[in-house]
Amino acid sequence: MQKINIISGFLIFLSFLITVFSYFFYPELYILSGILAWFALFLLFSKTSNKKLLVSLLVLSMISFIFSFLNGFDIDFKRAILVNQYLLVLLIGVGFLRLIASPKETKIKDLPRGKNSFLKTYFGVHLFGSVINLSSFILVADKLYKKASLTKLQVLVLSRAFSSDAFWSPFFVAFAAALTYAPNLKASTILPLGIFLAIIAFVITYLEVLVKYDFKDFQGYPINFESLYIPFLLALFVLITNHYFPNLKVILLIAVFSLLLTILILPLKEGLKNSFKLLDTHIKTELPNMKNELSLFLVAGLFGVSISSIIVGLNIDFPLEKFDGMGASILLLVFILLSFMGIHPIITIAIIGNWINELNHTLLAVTFLMSWSIAVSTSPFSGLNLTIQSRYKLIAWDIFKINLPYTIKMYFVCVIILNILAKYLGI
Repeated sequence: MQKINIISGFLIFLSFLITVFSYFFYPELYILSGILAWFALFLLFSKTSNKKLLVSLLVLSMISFIFSFLNGFDIDFKRAILVNQYLLVLLIGVGFLRLIASPKETKIKDLPRGKNSFLKTYFGVHLFGSVINLSSFILVADKLYKKASLTKLQVLVLSRAFSSDAFWSPFFVAFAAALTYAPNLKASTILPLGIFLAIIAFVITYLEVLVKYDFKDFQGYPINFESLYIPFLLALFVLITNHYFPNLKVILLIAVFSLLLTILILPLKEGLKNSFKLLDTHIKTELPNMKNELSLFLVAGLFGVSISSIIVGLNIDFPLEKFDGMGASILLLVFILLSFMGIHPIITIAIIGNWINELNHTLLAVTFLMSWSIAVSTSPFSGLNLTIQSRYKLIAWDIFKINLPYTIKMYFVCVIILNILAKYLGI
C-alpha cells in the first residue's frame, strides 16, 4: 500500500509538471498529463471515501457514451480526460503552500474565551483557509477537539469561516471550477463582490452568535498571522504577470507561483536539507491524500462531457428561458438542493457548463461560487462536513440543523446580489 501511495504521489506531481510544460512549450504533451492523473486515480481508487458515487457516475458516463456512439453523436474523448485538469493543477500547486503558509501553532494551556477569541478564530480560519484550504480548519478544530468535543457554536463558527472563502478566494478550488467552466468571467467584478459576500456571511454569523449564544461560551484557538504575507506576495506576482501577459491562464499562474514560492521560501525557513525532506514527504504522502478530490474532479468531468455529448447531439436548449438575475437565482436554488441530496457542486457545474456559450460567464461564475460556499457549509455530503463527521464524531443531521438558518439567509442575500449584478451587466 505504501508503494502505491508513493507511485501515485509521483504520478500526480508528474501530471502537474507536464501540464505546465505542455502549456508553455509543447502542447502535444498535454494529453499525457491527464492520462497520468487518471492512472493515479486507478491506483488510489480503493482508498477513496466516495466509491458508490464514483462508480455510479462512471457507469452513467459509459451508458451516455454508448448512447451517443449508437446515435452518431460527436464524443470529445480528449476533453473527457482533460476537462478538469487545470482545476487539479491548481489544487496540487496550492497544496504546496501548506509547507510555508501554515500558521505557527501557539502553545496554550487554556483555550481563550469571549468575543476576541471568536474574532481571532473566525478570521484566522478564513484568511488561512483562503490559501491552504481545509488545512486551516483542521488545524484549529484538532486543537479544540483535544480539549473537548466540538460544541455547536464552534462548528458553526469554523464551518462558516472556512466555507465563505469560496465566495472570493482565487486560491480556492471553487474559483478554479468557475475559471474552468466560465473562462470569460470578469475577475475585477467577481473578487470585490465575493469579498462583500464574505463580509455579509461574517455579519450574519456574528449576529446569530450575539442573539442565540453567549460569546463567553465560545472557546477558540488563536492563530499566529505571521505567514499571511505569503498569500499577498503570491497574489502580487499573479497580478503583475497577468497584467503584462493577459493571455496566460490565471489558474495556471496561481499553481506555478505557489510551487515556485514554496521552493524559494522553504529553504529560508527550514534549511536546504530539511526542505528536500519536506518536499519529498509532501509528494509521497500529501499528494496521494488528495485522492477524494482527484477522483471527484476527474469523474465529474468525465460525466459532464458524456452528458454534453447527448445534450449537443439532441440539440437540447438551456432549461431556463432567460439566464438573468431570476434565472441565476433559480439555478442557485437547484445547486443548493442537489448538494443536500449528495450531488457535489462540481458535478452540477460540469453539466451546466455545457450550455456555457449561451450564458453570461460572470453571472454564471458568481452563481457557481455562491452555490459552492453554501453547499460546503451545510450539505451533509460536502468534503468539509464529511471531515467533521468522521474526524470529530459529529452527526450529519446536527451540522445540517446548525447551518440551515444561515443557508436560508445567505440564499436570499445572494438572490438580491444576483439580480443587482444582472442589471449591472445589462442582462
